[in-house]
Amino acid sequence: MILLFGYGNPGRGDDALGPLLIEQIDQLRLTNAQCLIDMQLLIEHTIDLLEFDQIVFIDADMSCAEPYEFLPIHAEKDASYTSHALTPAALLFTYQQIYQRTAPTSFLLRIRGYQFKLGEKLSIQAKANLQAAISKIQHWHSQYT
Repeated sequence: MILLFGYGNPGRGDDALGPLLIEQIDQLRLTNAQCLIDMQLLIEHTIDLLEFDQIVFIDADMSCAEPYEFLPIHAEKDASYTSHALTPAALLFTYQQIYQRTAPTSFLLRIRGYQFKLGEKLSIQAKANLQAAISKIQHWHSQYT
């Protein structure tokens, strides 16, 4: 089973890219895939990672290459290791600490965003990057299943 986990703040322009991708992918009803959306990664999300073989974390990023970057990630204790707003690597690290087992194979899909101010709408460039990222997930999923 695959977990597609999009996170970001829909009220901050391009920061909505993660949740928007999940909303569109969820409508496709991909086999062996479940979707999850939240504003940020929290320690409580370790429960949501149980029973999955692979996880793709999806987030907006203002510093990644266009249109997106798709890279494997591993459990790692980092500076975000607190009870709020973890990075995907720190969440995987927490998972391993709690459950005393290796975290599922995981990836981070960073979608290039440009405008992150409160109240802004999704930028035109981000919309194009979103479509490219959706195609990437569909292609990746077809290779997995």
